[in-house]
Amino acid sequence: MTALIKVDKNTIIGDIVKSCPEGKEVIQKYFGTGCFTCPGINMESIGFGSMMHNLDPQLIVDEVNAALEKK
Repeated sequence: MTALIKVDKNTIIGDIVKSCPEGKEVIQKYFGTGCFTCPGINMESIGFGSMMHNLDPQLIVDEVNAALEKK
């Protein structure tokens, strides 16, 4: 797995969780810990997860990217 440089709403949640501890914290903040045991984590994007949780995907994308920039 290559390191993530920047994410968008199409980035797979599992890729963030695997490659960026700071990004994992953002995912947990918005989606909860259930995301980490869901089999869909390796197929579902930030956009899809946001839709399922009634959230603005851009908010999550921006926060994950900010975390990646600090890394």
